[in-house]
Amino acid sequence: MHINATLVNLYQVCKRECWLHANGITMEHNSDLVYDGKLLHKTSYADRARKYNEIEISARFKGIDLFGKIDFYEAHERVIHETKRSDKAEAAHEWQVKFYMWLLHLNGIEEVSALLEYPQLRQTTPIDLTPSDIETLETTVMEIIALKEKEKCPAPIHKPICKSCSYYELCYIDEE
Repeated sequence: MHINATLVNLYQVCKRECWLHANGITMEHNSDLVYDGKLLHKTSYADRARKYNEIEISARFKGIDLFGKIDFYEAHERVIHETKRSDKAEAAHEWQVKFYMWLLHLNGIEEVSALLEYPQLRQTTPIDLTPSDIETLETTVMEIIALKEKEKCPAPIHKPICKSCSYYELCYIDEE
């Protein structure tokens, strides 16, 4: 069993999307917004994109493989930079970054800080990881595993954010 940062993010936004993604049903390849986000990541900090690549990191927790790809990590400063297109799911973005910080912690890298960057909004949010956050992440990982193992997909959540989701047509095909 493995859990990645994307699942941690999705779990915060929509259990249905998390379940679908965890069970191998992905729709992001059809999404203009996902493509736009990847393009933003490559073009917003041009020097960074030329000099650095994403960093893949993994760890094990209670026999579970944890995995993440950090947009940019300044090793000498111990700072994670995560670039996002919009702050509509800011809480989910924060938990994704905290997950990266936890992965580094599990690998013995301490005193890591993080910056959540929204270039189009010209906004940067510092992120810290507390012992309480680690407990929440441990619980979240176990809840994601339980969710993934459920036989039935959760119902759609009927929120405004659904209209921009890459799974929208899959979730609401019978309602139009």
